[in-house]
Amino acid sequence: MNTPRLVEVREKVLKQNDILARVLRQNFKLAGVFVASFVSSPGSGKTKLLEKTLSALNKKYSMAVLVGDLATDNDAVRLAATNVPVKQIITGTICHLDAAMIDNSLKEWDLNKLDALFIENVGNLVCASSYDLGEELRLVLMSVTEGEDKPLKYPTIFNTADIAIITKIDLAEAVEFDFSLAHKNIQAVRPGIKVFELSAKTGEGMDKWLEFVQENLKKG
Repeated sequence: MNTPRLVEVREKVLKQNDILARVLRQNFKLAGVFVASFVSSPGSGKTKLLEKTLSALNKKYSMAVLVGDLATDNDAVRLAATNVPVKQIITGTICHLDAAMIDNSLKEWDLNKLDALFIENVGNLVCASSYDLGEELRLVLMSVTEGEDKPLKYPTIFNTADIAIITKIDLAEAVEFDFSLAHKNIQAVRPGIKVFELSAKTGEGMDKWLEFVQENLKKG
């Protein structure tokens, strides 16, 4: 049986993306810039975490952010208030960022002048898992308000992530969030993955997160 044309096109697109992602990763490494991408469902707190991270570190490190959204530049405006260079990528009907979007958005920036580049992907836990952006680390976020079974419902994105972050822990008691069950589900999908628990709003857990980011920045 012949391979359906839709599958052929998808495989070709992903292959082209992977080739460009490898080039991006090599360029990031040569420039000594640490690159991390943030993926999650909408409303899990990616932008809030980035706001707090940039505000805490922008006097010590040179950082920049790429933000993907289907529409509006609301998140980019919030992040630009931290005085860090920010570029908005409007994807329209496309539910994820890809390597070509990252490459095109970097043309006016000198990577050699950056210590870190953060990429906030479009809020989506499905198709984003298939697209390598050339990042060093992929971080997947899940908030306590989403429930403990998120990793079981979306195993691919957790399985392709390097770090998991449980956010909005200040709301855990109100929603009766079971941390033990959440950790069990995360480890069932991605055994051994490092997990942070934090609240960007109250600052709980942020010290460990910022320490982790700075450790990676020093490696670059």
